[in-house]
Amino acid sequence: MDNRWIDISQPFSNKIGTWPGDTPFHFDIAYSKEQTGSVNIGRFTTSVHTGTHADAPFHFDNDAPTIEQLDVNIYIGRARVVDMTGFDFIGKEELEAVELDGVERLLLKTTEKTCVEHFPPKIPVLKENIGAFLQGKGIFLIGVDHPSVDALDDKELSTHHALYQHGVHILENLLLQDVSPGDYELIALPLKIQGADGSPVRAVIRPFKE
Repeated sequence: MDNRWIDISQPFSNKIGTWPGDTPFHFDIAYSKEQTGSVNIGRFTTSVHTGTHADAPFHFDNDAPTIEQLDVNIYIGRARVVDMTGFDFIGKEELEAVELDGVERLLLKTTEKTCVEHFPPKIPVLKENIGAFLQGKGIFLIGVDHPSVDALDDKELSTHHALYQHGVHILENLLLQDVSPGDYELIALPLKIQGADGSPVRAVIRPFKE
């Protein structure tokens, strides 16, 4: 079995899809080697919710933890990739048919092809009842391959809240189109940004070996 790490992060570029109205990603060389005499120095601006990222509970709850306050162990360890392509809604009823015993981190593959440069007009939606269901299974991290666990036009963010209330943390915009279902080791560490409501992550997986 090939045990190399697989990158499941969306590549940042100046063409990456951005949530409508949010700060777009932009990178440039602020100072060139010719200007400094020794080095190139780059800079970038972005929303922390562009590309593959972790949501901090503070994103939707003013009294909840910010990204640097979360335990890094949430984002490192065994994870199961489950193929849920074709479902418009995913919740307790849809996941009851999936083998999840012993799973702590769950990554949902919901699209066959992701176009990183275009923000999707519609995404699969996680039902509010998924929070209690995942907690009952012992799952504390959910990852999806689209920009949000709620509908794109949802202002209540009931699924975000339900997940947090049941101890489940969120990864969004994973790139799972070429990943087969199964068990993997996961590393998806957010940056240690004080006071932040989220952070980009470099998410990688490799096949899990007992």
